[in-house]
Amino acid sequence: MKRGRLPLTALRSFEAAGRLGSFSRAAEELFVSQAAISRQIRELEASLGRSLFERLHRRVERTVAGRQLLGQLTKSFDDIDRCLTQIIAEKADALLRVSVEPAFAGALLVPRLDRFRKLRPDIDVVVDASSRLTEFRSHEAELAIRHGASARSWPRTQARHLMDVFVAPVLTPALLASGAPISGPQDLRHYTLLHEADRNGWALWFQAAGFPDLAVQRGPIFPDASLVMQAARLGHGVALGDCTMEREELSAGILVQPLAFSAPYGAYWLVAPDFARLTEPAKAFADWVVAEFAGAADG
Repeated sequence: MKRGRLPLTALRSFEAAGRLGSFSRAAEELFVSQAAISRQIRELEASLGRSLFERLHRRVERTVAGRQLLGQLTKSFDDIDRCLTQIIAEKADALLRVSVEPAFAGALLVPRLDRFRKLRPDIDVVVDASSRLTEFRSHEAELAIRHGASARSWPRTQARHLMDVFVAPVLTPALLASGAPISGPQDLRHYTLLHEADRNGWALWFQAAGFPDLAVQRGPIFPDASLVMQAARLGHGVALGDCTMEREELSAGILVQPLAFSAPYGAYWLVAPDFARLTEPAKAFADWVVAEFAGAADG
């Protein structure tokens, strides 16, 4: 039978009836009457010269020819459905949602994001500034940028390295001028220390600096690094500043780093449920952001 003469409506009616095993259920699925389903199938059988169903009491069964045709039709319709779904999804995926820790988003990603826009003007990036790791479900972010100790910090996900983090004490020049001189880690006990999330950050820094006993259990705690740095810029105390994030403010003299020692403090990672199954826009962004931050801590 020539392609232009394929009875598509009848084939669709037969496929639904054969797959569901019921003319009435096929009618419900296709939003037509049961009589219309019966008529379409009779006409298809007449054109083929073969019976596709055995009409039994209150039920129908597929014949050998019916089973043969149904297997091909169901596969073909499924393939068409997947193709149409992918086309629709690719159009929607031009809007790419990325969940990013607020401090990283403001200091490092947003200043670079226009470079990606110029490379891929067809992709609009939605930056979701949040510290909570997305569940990667429908309508949520497809990618996330998070700080962690290793690539295995998030179960059931994959992670690609973006940049290592090194932290050092930072404060305003005015606070340093008005306080005790800082020539070594021990002198920080004269200042208010600003903490992110908990007090483990400073404890790890003092341990790396060789003064584990100086870890303090005092000082305000903020939920996010960007708030810690805001408090530091206001002169409220000494923060552990990311040496890469705070590079410009240190160069401009807004903040000062009184001690040369900096301690490793994990890394930033690009996180996804499965990099091999990302949409094309997400793959393009993932490749770009990994290349963009390669060597960022050094340059």
